[in-house]
Amino acid sequence: MSGIPLLFYVQHLLGIGHQRRAATLSRALQRAGFAVEFVSGGHDIPNLDLGGGRLHQLPPTRAVDKLFKVLVDERDQVVDQAWKDDRRDRLLAIFRAARPRVLLFEMFPFGRRQMRFELLPLLEAAHAEPKRPLIVSSVRDVLVGQHKAARNDEMLALFERWFDRGLVHGDPKLIPFDATFPHAARIRDRLHYTGYVVDETGRRLGPGHPGHDEAVVSSGGGAVGEELLATAIRAKPLTRARERRWRVLVGVSQPGALERLRPLADAGTLVEPARGDFPSLLMNAHVSISQGGYNTVMETLRAGIRSVAVPYAGGIETEQTLRCRLLAERGALTVLEEKDLSPERLAEAVDRALAGPPPPTLDLDTGGAEASARLLAGWAA
Repeated sequence: MSGIPLLFYVQHLLGIGHQRRAATLSRALQRAGFAVEFVSGGHDIPNLDLGGGRLHQLPPTRAVDKLFKVLVDERDQVVDQAWKDDRRDRLLAIFRAARPRVLLFEMFPFGRRQMRFELLPLLEAAHAEPKRPLIVSSVRDVLVGQHKAARNDEMLALFERWFDRGLVHGDPKLIPFDATFPHAARIRDRLHYTGYVVDETGRRLGPGHPGHDEAVVSSGGGAVGEELLATAIRAKPLTRARERRWRVLVGVSQPGALERLRPLADAGTLVEPARGDFPSLLMNAHVSISQGGYNTVMETLRAGIRSVAVPYAGGIETEQTLRCRLLAERGALTVLEEKDLSPERLAEAVDRALAGPPPPTLDLDTGGAEASARLLAGWAA
């Protein structure tokens, strides 16, 4: 590949939102003149459009629960030191072969603490290069709330020691980074807001096309969310949208969910695997019912449709709840707390969304993909 060599490390452990956002960034980076070497440490994701970026698949790992403390391999065996050593060595070999001018980390050091066994050796190798690469963190707008102050201190120390810049994929008009990272002021000169990264491949296609005038129900591609899908199927006959087609999308990490959910559905409800044209489904939908992840929420705002979000709040997660509440305060969506999820409550939320005014156009920066590419191109030059 020709272009500025860039190595992009991405590790998803539960949901696949990080991977989808990174894929959107990968496409923008290539349009800006980068040759992207995309390193994935999670399970394979169908329909992941890297736009020509070269995929390097490490032996995959995932978290077994909502606390992310235990990692398992592709055979669901808890990873041991030999497995970690092998993955570290593979990652270092990819780095040495790529010789990147830019080394980009998704979330780290503001997340992915579990992967320090391979990321710290990678950072050490990068700093040891005679002409070392620019080292940048790519991080979303909201961090998971930390119950231990020492974790925030650790993030700060890692960033100050190893990183040149940080790309914050958000808009401070909605939420500033220091709202969830208390040390942001210490590194303000190295943090750069890009705006939200939004997949803009969705197109309005009109009658006869998938998604048109439908209720689109989704829970992302991760291992959680089946309860939301089942509850939505049961809520359908209780809503004012009962006569419309409902399309329920099952994530790639929900084994057996299709077989469990299809018997619950009526003839006007389609239960199918998650699709690569999801942004277009939203652009043509009547209403979206989702878990409220970063990507889905931003694509729903772009589509300008009414929506209900049931933000994931399992384990230590606070990110989706905070972002969705802030958007609900601006009239952009309707929120139902996960603890309140039931067919009746979800039906009420859907009817509120449909009875209310169309969502307003918010003054938020959604050019995060292109802005990130421009910033990195300027720094690399």
